[in-house]
Amino acid sequence: MNERLLLCTDLDRTLLPNGVQPESPGARERFAALAALPGVTTVYVTGRHRELAQSAIASYNLPVPAYAITDVGSKIYQVQNGGWQPWPDWEAEIGADWAGIDHGGLRELFRGLADLQLQERSKQNTHKLSFYVPLYADREALLAVMQARLAERGVRASLIWSVDEPAAVGLLDVLPERATKLHAIEFLAAHSGHGTGDILFAGDSGNDLPVLASPVPSVLVANASDEVKEAALAQAAAAGNADALYIAHGGFLGMNGNYSAGILEGVNHFHPAFTARLGAEKTA
Repeated sequence: MNERLLLCTDLDRTLLPNGVQPESPGARERFAALAALPGVTTVYVTGRHRELAQSAIASYNLPVPAYAITDVGSKIYQVQNGGWQPWPDWEAEIGADWAGIDHGGLRELFRGLADLQLQERSKQNTHKLSFYVPLYADREALLAVMQARLAERGVRASLIWSVDEPAAVGLLDVLPERATKLHAIEFLAAHSGHGTGDILFAGDSGNDLPVLASPVPSVLVANASDEVKEAALAQAAAAGNADALYIAHGGFLGMNGNYSAGILEGVNHFHPAFTARLGAEKTA
């Protein structure tokens, strides 16, 4: 069989069962068996930096991937013989967006903005500048000032806002405009010889929506919130990509569709030849 599968999955609350919903027994073991099949290339796509991704792989006994897209899309690593090697081609692809300004120079652009507190060094990289922001801050005004300063210097950047709920603090990442999960997946597929139809992406959250709504075949795991499911369906339909999105609902191999069970259900929907090789029958 010549079929190939570039299996790209988010980690937290997608492959990692670290949400509130239960994990189906044996689901992660089945995922590992799938990842070991000939023709399957596994890619972890995560907002985590390399050390945190490696920690998750060890803690949850996950298969070692062939590639990892980390730091909200700003890094691609090729994983070989236990070593994680950053891809210089990806650095060059996204680096042009920062108009020749390095990490330190970009930080200087935001000097004097009192609501910005630089995150730890481990959470920074060449093309990711990350700050903590108090939740009481006027976020819209802050982002407007930052965008104006970036535009003044010809920097093409995305400002990615999220919230660390346990710590009750805002997180703000400044990334090259093209440093996205979607572009990273498409770039990796093109450079590894995979067509769009060879890809399966699995996600669970709002920051996965650009991929979920794209032509890339994607599965939204069952433990995703109703809000994200509704947004993914609406955005995929609006973009004419409804057929490329599958919402896991459980039932495949008697599993509940959460986390890795949902990933397997998505593979069964788009690439049933691979689940058949695990002894599974395609189900409706």
